[in-house]
Parts: sequence; structure tokens; C-alpha cells
Amino acid sequence: MSSKSPYEAKVLISPTASTIGNLLSFPIIQACQSALNSRNAFTIALSGGSLPTFLQSLPQAFQSAGIDPQWEKWHVLLADERCVPSSDDDSNLKSIREHFTNRVDIPIENVYGIDETLLGKGCSKAVAQAYMTKVVMPLLEISNGMIDCVVLGFGPDGHTCSLFPDHPLLKEQSLLVSHIDDSPKPPPSRITLTFPVLNEMSRWVVFCGVGASKSPILRNVFGKAVVLHDENVNSVHGAKCLVVEMNDPAPYPCAMVRPSGEGLLIWVVDGDAAKEGIVFNQS
Repeated sequence: MSSKSPYEAKVLISPTASTIGNLLSFPIIQACQSALNSRNAFTIALSGGSLPTFLQSLPQAFQSAGIDPQWEKWHVLLADERCVPSSDDDSNLKSIREHFTNRVDIPIENVYGIDETLLGKGCSKAVAQAYMTKVVMPLLEISNGMIDCVVLGFGPDGHTCSLFPDHPLLKEQSLLVSHIDDSPKPPPSRITLTFPVLNEMSRWVVFCGVGASKSPILRNVFGKAVVLHDENVNSVHGAKCLVVEMNDPAPYPCAMVRPSGEGLLIWVVDGDAAKEGIVFNQS
């Protein structure tokens, strides 16, 4: 009886954090082109944290590639959000707007925040339900049942979105968007996409992380790695492209994200994160 083949992901390594935005642009541009050619619309889900700052390289990357991003056809949704107003510094939407969407010509009505009229004590369940029915499900309809690209960060505890280690939400199988009121990171009340979306309804999932604090996560998530030749990646001085085996069982929520079918999984990290975090296959 043959054993199941390990799940494989592609890893792009930037020599420094300052150039990681260039590498992050490559899979986003590919996903965008494919979506626009197929459906004349591009749906992309984004996390907050430091991630939006890395997206500032996108406009120049499109220009350098000679590709029209057609910003007016982009639809930007939140991979997760804190139950706070968009004016709050904890808001992922605020960060995404300030660092990315307000700097390009994506229509403001195509950047989808939570329904702030629902905010209040014990509001998170209603906020999550509204986001699922009024944002995620309609966007899935225009993108033929799958989000074109999901761009995520990951924490030093291995969480992603608002999916935290050992939390009951990791077992959610029916809701596309769920609420959480006991987040181990403040603020405690949030909404998040769930694994059914990330693993079954996403064409591209791209993780991005920088710094030596990410090394232990990568070391536990990845098995053997083999260097690949990629012209785009090699155009960034000192960058590398790898294919890696994902370790089983998945040690963290971020490692549980494994798009099924033809879905693609890509991790984009800098040299400090990769230095102690990736073991190359010497055979």
C-alpha cells in the first residue's frame, strides 16, 4: 500500500526584507492576469498587520512587466478583521487602505469592509454573518465559486487570519466566515475566513513573512526543499525559488492552509526567515 505523497508548496526567498515586495508581486500579477482573462474580474483577499506595506511595490511591478492591472476590475475583501471601526488603528481595513488601495485606482466601493453599523457588545457573530452573506458569497459568484488570490501573513505562534493554535475554529467546516470573541491577541473580537474558503475556494494562496522570528515556524512547517529555476524570481538579485514538502501533521494553523485541486500555495519570505527555517535536499 503506497503512502500519500507530501503536499508541496513553492517558496520564494528574498535576500532582504526591503525587496520582498518585488517577489510578492509575481504571484499576485499571475493570479490577476489569469482572472481577468477568464472572468474579467479579480477577487483578492488580504490580511492586515505588516502585509499591506509589502503591497506598495505592486503598481511598479505591473508597470515593469508591461501589464495593465485594470484596477477598476479588482475586488478587495478582508481575510480577517477586528471588530472595530475602520478609523481605529487596529483595523485591518484602515491599514489596507492607507498602504495600498488608496494609492491605486481601485474603486472605493470595491474594497469591502465590515458593516460598522453592527459594531457593539456581542456583535461579532452578526458582523461575521453579514460579511459572509453580503460580501464573500456575492464575490464568489462573480469569480466562479473561488477567490482568485488570498494573501496572508503568519504570526510567531503559527496563526494566520484569525485562526489560532488549538482554537475550536480550526474545525469549522460549514461557515465561510466565522467570528471569534476570545482571540489570544487583542482585540479579542474578530471575524475571519475559515478553512473551507482557504482550502477549497481559493485559486492562489500566498503567505508572506519576514524576520528571524519566523524561522522556527518555517522549520516546523517545511520538510525537504529543492531549488527551482524561475526567470521572474531570478531577476531579483539574490532571490531563490524552491519547492518544499509540507510536514504532516500540520504543526500550526498556517500550515493547515493547503489549497485543494488546482489551487496553488506559495510562501514568500526573506533571507532572515529562511536562513534557519529551510532544509535543502542534498540527495
